[in-house]
Amino acid sequence: MYLVQSRPRPATDGITALAEAVVDLSAIRDNVRTFRRRVPQEVLAVVKANGFGHGAVPVARAALDAGATWLGVAHAGEALELRAAGLTVPILTWLYDASELMLLSDAGVDVSVSTVAELQQVVSAVPFVQLKLDTGLHRSGSAPDQWIELTRMAAHYEALGAVTVRGIWSHLSHGDSADAVQSERQLQFLRTGVSLARRAGLRPSVVHLANSAGAITLDAPDTDLIRIGAGLYGIDDLGIGLRPAMRLTSKLTQVRRIRAGEGVSYRHDFVADRDTTVALVPIGYADGIPRAAAGRASVLCRGVRMPVIGRIAMDQFVVDAGDLGVEPGEPVTIFGAGTNGEPTAREWADWSGTIEHELYCGIGNRVPRRYEEGTR
Repeated sequence: MYLVQSRPRPATDGITALAEAVVDLSAIRDNVRTFRRRVPQEVLAVVKANGFGHGAVPVARAALDAGATWLGVAHAGEALELRAAGLTVPILTWLYDASELMLLSDAGVDVSVSTVAELQQVVSAVPFVQLKLDTGLHRSGSAPDQWIELTRMAAHYEALGAVTVRGIWSHLSHGDSADAVQSERQLQFLRTGVSLARRAGLRPSVVHLANSAGAITLDAPDTDLIRIGAGLYGIDDLGIGLRPAMRLTSKLTQVRRIRAGEGVSYRHDFVADRDTTVALVPIGYADGIPRAAAGRASVLCRGVRMPVIGRIAMDQFVVDAGDLGVEPGEPVTIFGAGTNGEPTAREWADWSGTIEHELYCGIGNRVPRRYEEGTR
């Protein structure tokens, strides 16, 4: 036999959040300031993918408050969302469809161009472009043997007043590594590309290459921007004192006692080796909790790390509370900054064989975001 305790869910306007992602905007500001203290370049805050799941518009505003001067997004719709929110700073987007060009033009958004065909597509459609050179990532950007043609054609169209080449940029392949050898090669490649572009008659106002880690490891005083994505949210690959900005919380909804030998969740991957108390946390892989972390992960409740037991389901998972007298409604911290003993996003990423970026981006729409101004 086992006992089940349960409480009715309180209603707020008919809806009660069973989990919540709390975003500390002061951490976003602190992270921007950390980079500004360390490097002379201006900061382009990357707020793609809904600000890595943190909320693009609130994060963008916080980053700009702290001194960022540019915003970067992947998709055209993301850029238009920022403009609709009243943000007027320069924005760069690098993935778009031809059907979106007039909207981007009306919004004054820079678009990335990697080929002559793309250039011809955007000419007279958007006011500003940034030419991208492939310096070694081999994902997008102009192939080196096509760069001279691209820059000459761009200079031709610029002379006709059909377009303005505002920037030249590239993307690091090993930017998350403390070993800057490959990044140095890419920087030299970019410098050659910029020289060729200027020889063709272009005068870009911004040149940029470094991501968050590259901004620290790569000495590039002749570039104008650093693109801060991961570091903006506190993903600190190099240990420079960045602050994680998101805390994911939930609460216990059911508590029960099980006996030794009884199994938990699908297929009974976990079988109790003693009588124990198990508790239900109402958030699952549909909300971004990695299924692969089952059997390794833990959460914090009552100041105690409680292991996740059994399989993580679509909407819920179970923790082992041992002999603690926990009750439904008690708060649970799934991950946070780690300052109060709670697991961090990095721990969850390690438990599930992924990276913090994916974990943050995976927090689903059923989890509301709440914004606060925390203190250090």
